[in-house]
Amino acid sequence: MNTLDAKRVLETALICAQQPLAVRELRTLFDDALGADTLKTLLEDLQNDWAHKGVELVHVASGWRFQSRPQMREFLDRLHPEKPPKYTRATLETLAIIAYRQPCTRGDMEDIRGVTINSLILKQLEDRGWVEVIGHRETVGRPALFATTRQFLDDLGLTSLDQLPAFESPEQLTVLESLNTPEPSPQASMPLEPEAGPTDALPLPHDGMPNHLEPPV
Repeated sequence: MNTLDAKRVLETALICAQQPLAVRELRTLFDDALGADTLKTLLEDLQNDWAHKGVELVHVASGWRFQSRPQMREFLDRLHPEKPPKYTRATLETLAIIAYRQPCTRGDMEDIRGVTINSLILKQLEDRGWVEVIGHRETVGRPALFATTRQFLDDLGLTSLDQLPAFESPEQLTVLESLNTPEPSPQASMPLEPEAGPTDALPLPHDGMPNHLEPPV
């Protein structure tokens, strides 16, 4: 198979995929005849091929996917108008603490924020697929240890936590305010803590959309 045909196979698979595809999955398209380095080179070539189009090929934590570019959102929203949900500042601050201090317990989060964290906040973040319990601290009560998920990185368009910007305090929430939440859980717009007013979630330009270019689900 020549390079052009191989790129065509990769392009078709990625466009039709419902989720990002890892290199190890893409190798099965060629019965492992192509190595990981070769595939990465082909994927980078595909990125260049789509460089001037409304859709781009990106590498996120779970693998590779096609997504619309930010400047296209204004037009795509006309086809599927949605009112973005609102997350309280308390929710975003809690997510930020987990992202930057993980693994951490609820007590750790409360020490940093200086207030009691409503259990609904953690449930909301778990339901959204952004955080999960990865174990328990060996101390009195064995509190749960929370960490972020691959879905969290995918929704931010990142491949690893190392790509998160420097974070000094819970007030620096810009990166997390860009999270895309097209279909919120029932609690998404519920005020979870009285001391924190809602913060509009600034959605990514369909970054979480399936690769067949339909609106995100």
